[in-house]
Amino acid sequence: MNLPSPAQLLPEMATALIRHLNARQISTPRFIGIRTGGVWVAQALMETLGSTEPMGILDVSFYRDDFTQNGLHPQVKPSELPFDVEGQHLVLIDDVLMSGRTIRAAMNELFDYGRPASITLVCLLDLTAHDLPIRPDIVGATLSLPAQQRVKLTGPTPLNLELQSLAN
Repeated sequence: MNLPSPAQLLPEMATALIRHLNARQISTPRFIGIRTGGVWVAQALMETLGSTEPMGILDVSFYRDDFTQNGLHPQVKPSELPFDVEGQHLVLIDDVLMSGRTIRAAMNELFDYGRPASITLVCLLDLTAHDLPIRPDIVGATLSLPAQQRVKLTGPTPLNLELQSLAN
């Protein structure tokens, strides 16, 4: 299977995001990337949009519902939100949407900071393997993979998608 190139997907995503924000009359969105791949995608998307606004970074490790099963990842870092969440229109960005659990954790964390006016979800890839009813508003590409395959984003520059097989 040939995976799409992030460099090809990002301009289309930027155009779709501008249309989405204009339709909702959102003039000053606040961008937040989910560590790590979502931060890379957010940075690339903001560069494509020409945005110089400060970007928030979420590390959702403590908010994952599988935290007790998997324990603390050794590279957990604090979230960084250089703006107030209360009443803001947020653009939440992740690299790959699979089960929806990372997005649920991100939204739980965001609501601990305040009540946003809205959240627009942007994902580079949607793997359509959702356990939760979460769908992106803006998506670069939608793929269906066999159960033993995953996609990993490498970066930050250049961004590249790699197909991986899980060990049996």
